[in-house]
Formats: sequence, structure tokens, C-alpha cells
Amino acid sequence: MCISTGEAAFSGTIVYCGRQHHPVHGLIHVLGYQNTAVNLADGPNAMLLHVPTRQLTPEHFLSAGRTGDVLHRMVAAVEPVAAAADDVAWMSEGPQPVQVFDHDIYTVLLAADPTVVPVALRQVPPHRRPELDPELLGFYADHFADHTIAVCCFDNADARRAKPLLLWYPPLDPDRLTVPALDSHTGAAPDLDTPVPVDHWVLLSTDQAPTGWGESVDYPRDMRHSLRAFLPAAVVGRYYGREQSLLNGDFTIRHRDLLAGDLNRIERQQPSRR
Repeated sequence: MCISTGEAAFSGTIVYCGRQHHPVHGLIHVLGYQNTAVNLADGPNAMLLHVPTRQLTPEHFLSAGRTGDVLHRMVAAVEPVAAAADDVAWMSEGPQPVQVFDHDIYTVLLAADPTVVPVALRQVPPHRRPELDPELLGFYADHFADHTIAVCCFDNADARRAKPLLLWYPPLDPDRLTVPALDSHTGAAPDLDTPVPVDHWVLLSTDQAPTGWGESVDYPRDMRHSLRAFLPAAVVGRYYGREQSLLNGDFTIRHRDLLAGDLNRIERQQPSRR
């Protein structure tokens, strides 16, 4: 459940989106993303995520540190009650068109304009530097002009579960929680007309939930306070199983529906066509 720049296999995907009022940053959304990836391309590969914000820098990325299982802890919290769905180091200084930095197994490129990414690829170590299809970057430029694109470059031929990508951002729409879930593992732009198989958890939270809402998450006692401040006390979630196929798109839910605990209101959202 993601876009890759070359042939790849992804499994066991977990996506998380939380809405909270942070004491320093104000109203933010927190995105979590984790899977097991196998690079099947002849050379390096990359995973692309479109994040619904205009403001994203390496400083917005959170290190999981020793708590690399944080998203799995959220799954463990909701798994007994969830039902299957029916339907960083800077590499340059100052403001840049593309920001490049390392995060876990990835070298990440952040760009408001996807079409300028190829020029910045020279900053990516050769063993992680993928080939990028201009049509794929054009797809993002056409459909997600108000988003920030994260290109997460990797090169592991063996199945490897990375630590979760965790990041916070000021959202485009504070009252709609959306996780990127477009799917294409060939390097080409995603086909919006063909259903795709799914195998992933969608996890959600809000700090405005009433008492008794959701399932409590069991975090380790030695978790860093700086990380814990961005994580929820309770989550809800739903598993979308391998035997399902859904129309290609993202997952989204209105905040008021999330507060009501109505996961049947999770929608599959496609990008607007131009």
C-alpha cells in the first residue's frame, strides 16, 4: 500500500493518523507509516508518500529510537476488538526546493514541487539513488499540488521491517484525518480505475475523545518524553485484509465521525483529476 519508484513488494503495512493539540506546536496531525519492504528492482528504490501539509522539514520527523514497535503496540491495543472492513542529519543548509536527510533505512527527500526532485537525487548515496519516472513525478505535481512529497530511498533486497516513519505537521484540513494509501509498485503512476489488493491496518486517534473512547496503548516506561508527547493514549483501528481489493486511493475520515467512533465512515478518497 504505497507508491514505489521501481518494482517492490510491501507487506504488513500499518498507517496511523492522530489529531492533537500540542503544547508547543498547536493543532497538529501526526502520521505514522511502517511496513516490510523487499526491493525487487535492478537498482535502488524509493517509497513515495504525499503528506497533506505545505509545511514539512526534517525537524518534523520523529525518531522512534528504541521504540521501533510503537505502531505495533497500537495494533495490539485494537486488534482484539477490530473488525475487517467490508467494503536526522541535514545534507544542506537553509531553505531548499528539496530537503535531503537520513532517517532509519531511508534517505528522504522532501519537496513541495515533485518535478524538482531529480536534480536533488545527486545528494542521495549511490546505493540508494533510484531511477524516477518523470510521469510519476508529474502525477504528483498534477494531483497533489498543495501537498509535500516525501521520497524515501532504500535498497534492501531482503525483507526488512523498517522502524516507523513518524512525523507531525500542520494539516491542510484540521478536521479531516487522511493517510496516504495510493498503490503502485512498478515505478509508474498509479492506476486510479483498477481496484488494488490490501493488507494493512489503519489506526486513528484524537485527543478530544470522550472518556472510554478507543483502546489504551501500552507504551514502554522508558520511552522518551519528547516522543511520548506526540503519541495518543488511546486509538481505534480497522484491518483491511489480503482477500480484499479496494479502489485505489487514500483513507480519510471526518473528525466528528472519529469522535463518534464510527469507523464505517472511513472513506476511500481518490485524488482530484485534472
